[in-house]
Amino acid sequence: MSENLEQSFVTQLQENQNIIHKICRLYTAGEDAHKDLFQEITIQLWKAYPKFRGDSKFSTWAYRVALNTAITLYRKTKRTVSTVAYESHQHFVKDVDYNYEEEEQIKLMYKAVYLLNDIEKALVFMYLEDKDYHEIAETLGISEVNARVKMNRIKGKLKKILNP
Repeated sequence: MSENLEQSFVTQLQENQNIIHKICRLYTAGEDAHKDLFQEITIQLWKAYPKFRGDSKFSTWAYRVALNTAITLYRKTKRTVSTVAYESHQHFVKDVDYNYEEEEQIKLMYKAVYLLNDIEKALVFMYLEDKDYHEIAETLGISEVNARVKMNRIKGKLKKILNP
């Protein structure tokens, strides 16, 4: 866009920003929401400005764009679930001890599995997901017997890696 167009827009916006602030006050509660809506309206005005023909005053056109933007955003917020600040409610969460030893074992297992080739990794994860050998074989395109043999070999590899 040309610099003249940009300068013209900034000048018009500065002269008519009170219109936008009034609309923002109507549709928002709070300073942050006001600023967000003002910014969104400004963006929409900027996007539409090249199509502004001047048939009406800039203030009239800006008022229409601002209202449409505010109403659209207002409708969207009405569709969302309202939330409450976490600190304003008491929360009763059962305290469960975290098992750091188990996490370390899982990390070690992932490190060991990372050393396997792609087919072996897939086989291990399907096995851990309690898939039967028939489903594993079908998914990997190998025979069921081959899947069992590979899994037994992988178990041996993993034992060696995890217990050197």
